[in-house]
Amino acid sequence: MGFRWHPAARLYGPDGAEQRQVSVGDAVLEERPGPLALAGAMARAGEGLPFRVGAPGLPITGGGASPPEVPPEYLRKEEGAGWFETLTSGSLGVPRRIVRSQASWATSFAVNAGLFGIGPGQAVAVPGGLASSLALYGAVEGLSLGAEVHLLEGLRPDRQRAALAAWGVGVVYATPAQLRLMVEAGGPVLALRRVVVGGAKLDTDLRAALREMAPGAVVTEFYGAAEASFIAVADEATPEGSVGRAYPGVEIDAPEGEPGEIWVRSPYVFAGYGGEPGGARWREGWLSVGEWGTLRGGFLWLAGRAGRMVTVADANVFPEEIEGYLAGLPGVRRAAVLARPDGLRGAVLVAVLMGDAAQEAAILRAVRAELGATKAPKRVVWVIDWPELASGKTDLRALEGRL
Repeated sequence: MGFRWHPAARLYGPDGAEQRQVSVGDAVLEERPGPLALAGAMARAGEGLPFRVGAPGLPITGGGASPPEVPPEYLRKEEGAGWFETLTSGSLGVPRRIVRSQASWATSFAVNAGLFGIGPGQAVAVPGGLASSLALYGAVEGLSLGAEVHLLEGLRPDRQRAALAAWGVGVVYATPAQLRLMVEAGGPVLALRRVVVGGAKLDTDLRAALREMAPGAVVTEFYGAAEASFIAVADEATPEGSVGRAYPGVEIDAPEGEPGEIWVRSPYVFAGYGGEPGGARWREGWLSVGEWGTLRGGFLWLAGRAGRMVTVADANVFPEEIEGYLAGLPGVRRAAVLARPDGLRGAVLVAVLMGDAAQEAAILRAVRAELGATKAPKRVVWVIDWPELASGKTDLRALEGRL
C-alpha cells in the first residue's frame, strides 16, 4: 500500500493553473516546492523511490535500508511502496528527519475517506507549505483518494480565503495560525464542510470566528506528532480541554490520575530517524514522543512535553497547560510561557503575549485564580509580531532569543 495518483485526482497551484502528472522528479524537494515538484514526488513514490520536502543540504534515506530502531512488526515496507521522509516542526530545537513507509500514511487515507468524505468530486486545500507534514499529508492524501487538490502557499491570507470560495473547496487542512490569519483578513463566507485542524489546539475565540467564516463546516481537531501521525481526534462532543478520543486504529496507554507519559501503538507510526537520533522511544512495541497526559473516560488530556517541563518551587510545571489557558483569555491573541532561572524557586515563568497589553493586570489575576501562584507567570512580555515555524507552530527559540 503506497501513494498513487488516483485517475480522478487533479492538482492546482496558487494561481489556479492545473498541474498534470509528470515523470519521476528529484529525491529532495526545495523548501517551498510548487505543484510541479509535488507531481514529481508522487511519481517517485509510485516507483517505490524515496523523497523528502525541505532540508535540501541533507542526504535522504534509501528505499532499501530499514531504520534500525523500529520493532519488526512496524517494518511496513511492502511491494512497490518505499520509504519517504518528513521533518519535525523543530519547535524544541533543530528539525529532525522522520523516516516513514508510505503505508504508514496510506493506511489512514482510507480512514479519512470515511471520516471526512474525501474522494472524487471533492476539493481539498492546504494553505501551508509542503515542508510541513500536515500540508504534505493533506495534499498527498487528496491526490491518492482522487480529490481536487489546491496548494495555496504563497497567497496572502485574504487571497487564500477568496480562493477557497472561488474554487468551491470543501475540506481544508490547516493550523490554527493559518486559520486565524484568514479570519482576520476578512472576505467571503465560505462553504467549507470540513476544517481539519492540526499542530495546536483552537482557542475559544478562534473557534467562534471559524463558525462565522464557515458556518456550515464541521471542525475536527486532531492531536498527533511527526513520529506518530494521528493519535487522537476531537469534535463537538469532546470535553473542553481534551484533545479527544483515540483515532481509529490507535491504542493509547496513559495514566488515569496524575499526568504520566503517553504511549501509542498504531499502524501509522514512523520507522525511525534519519541521521541524528530524536526524542521518541520504543517500549515493547509502544511508541512515546515524550508527551505527558491523562486518560479520563476514554478522552485524552495533555499536560505537555517532558522536554519543556520545568520545576518551580519543587513542583513540576508544564508551560503548555498555562499557554492553553492564556490563549482563551480576553485580550490574548498568541501566548507562550518560558522559564527563566531563579536561585530561590529554581525557575520563574514569563508569559510572552501578543494582543491587548491593557489587559495585563486582568490576565495575571485570572491565571493566579485558575492555576495557582506556582503556575502563574511572574511577568509578561508583549510582542507585536509572532515568530512561527513552517508548521505554523510558535518558534520558541526565537522567543527565547528576545528575552
